[in-house]
Amino acid sequence: MTICSTAFTGLGRAQSRALGFPQLPVAVVPHPFGIRTRDEIRDIAAQCVDDIARLLCEAPTAIADTASGASAARAREIEVDADPEAFNRQLIERRWSDGLPAIAPTRERVERMLQHTRRAPDEVVAAVAPAFGVATVERIAINVVMAGCYSEYLPVLIAATAAIADPRFNLRGIQATTNPAAVWLIVNGPLARQLGVNGGGNCLGPGAWANATLGRALRLIQQNIGGARSGDMDRATQGQPGKYTFCCAENEAANPWQPLHVERGFRRESSTVTVVGALGTWNMNSHAKGADDLLRVMADTMTFPASSDFIYAGEPWLILSPEHAHVLHREGLSKADVKRRLWEQARLSGHRLSARDFWRTQNGRRAELGEITRDTMLAITEKPEDIGILVAGGPGTHSVYIPMSGHVRSVTREID
Repeated sequence: MTICSTAFTGLGRAQSRALGFPQLPVAVVPHPFGIRTRDEIRDIAAQCVDDIARLLCEAPTAIADTASGASAARAREIEVDADPEAFNRQLIERRWSDGLPAIAPTRERVERMLQHTRRAPDEVVAAVAPAFGVATVERIAINVVMAGCYSEYLPVLIAATAAIADPRFNLRGIQATTNPAAVWLIVNGPLARQLGVNGGGNCLGPGAWANATLGRALRLIQQNIGGARSGDMDRATQGQPGKYTFCCAENEAANPWQPLHVERGFRRESSTVTVVGALGTWNMNSHAKGADDLLRVMADTMTFPASSDFIYAGEPWLILSPEHAHVLHREGLSKADVKRRLWEQARLSGHRLSARDFWRTQNGRRAELGEITRDTMLAITEKPEDIGILVAGGPGTHSVYIPMSGHVRSVTREID
């Protein structure tokens, strides 16, 4: 049985179909319930219990529809119009499009893409939530072609697909949330330079083919293999532009500390991908020339009461510009020192939370913090190490704060 609110009935039915149980009964809770009184919630819960009991007694046993279930079989071929405009119209009709023009994944293009891996086309890389579609090497390659990637990009997307399927990343939560969550893809190591992944000026903006197509390919994998189609299983209230593409490299040449992948235990000569469940980007423009002043304004920027990070003790990230990183390093601060200083200063008083969010925080962080009152100064994460730092970008006194989706942890994988 599936239990969901009225607004998410479509999601519940779509996921049931995707998992091979199209006849699974659905118990519906009236939406919205976030604005209800406690007495109204109690009445709704009682009705929901009655509905569940009734449906369990009335509904026949749900039998998996194996015909619609995912498999690791080779992709079948279909005929499409050779005209690019007509082809893209067909993609829209079949709901395989992200809304941008795509490249037709012909047999020749896909085979050319597959030459850049030693893995078999039908090898299973991961099951991609929320539909848990089977991501074979070939199916990944098909979406990589559609995104406009060059053939040598395939190993990056194979590693990235494995990373987003890691249970710690909580892809199911990212794909189906009302949050504007997007997967931010970070490429480190020699391959980032070899492929031309931009980690310098405008690294989160337009202009770099690798950044644009790598991020887009990962999104198409999430949509076409993972089933996160807008309005169906993707339930974002507004979404964000990063859901089209969100990818950059680290500016390792300008980084005064260890690069991200070395910090995470990989060899410097290794190439890696890191996936982050980002809720957006927040520009931090500060001309501060001292570490104390700079860290104070950054910590203050991170401290806002509508942040999921304070409610769930998340994993927020900062993209430090080379200039800001230089200010901090010049005064003898290590990356660990920066994280600790930010963690100590980015504290939010319980008084600043709305009544409902305060209640959610009390429940969500009680095991970590014990009794939480309105006077409690909440840390943004459980420990300083949970704050992520990347050095990227070009000249300028701009850094970026990236809040995270709740219960999500970034994952790094080595590229084969």
